[in-house]
Amino acid sequence: QVQLVESGGGLVQAGDSLRLSCAASGRTFSSYDVGWFRQAPGKDREFVASISWSGVSTSYADSVKGRFTISRDNAKNTVYLQMNSLKPEDTAVYYCAATQRFSAYARTYDYWGQGTQVTVSS
Repeated sequence: QVQLVESGGGLVQAGDSLRLSCAASGRTFSSYDVGWFRQAPGKDREFVASISWSGVSTSYADSVKGRFTISRDNAKNTVYLQMNSLKPEDTAVYYCAATQRFSAYARTYDYWGQGTQVTVSS
């Protein structure tokens, strides 16, 4: 069992940066791949980024590539999403999720956090 708690969201202006954190409980967290997803009002949940259990492999949605960076610190049971050059279209609730299958598909993730709101004003 893995429990996930996101933090770090907020209201920022276009061009600003934010760092989201996903803190996990459970001794086996380091064996899980972790993804970040987001959901804007009226839209489907979409993949943002993922990182393998070791941190060696990462994957990004085209819309955030070059602006967002995913990383993890297994000693702290935490995964981060550094978001730079934020745009109004990045406004959404951001969720972290854990899986044992490195994937961009939400349906493959077993555990989800409650989400943190990110709002980017123009």
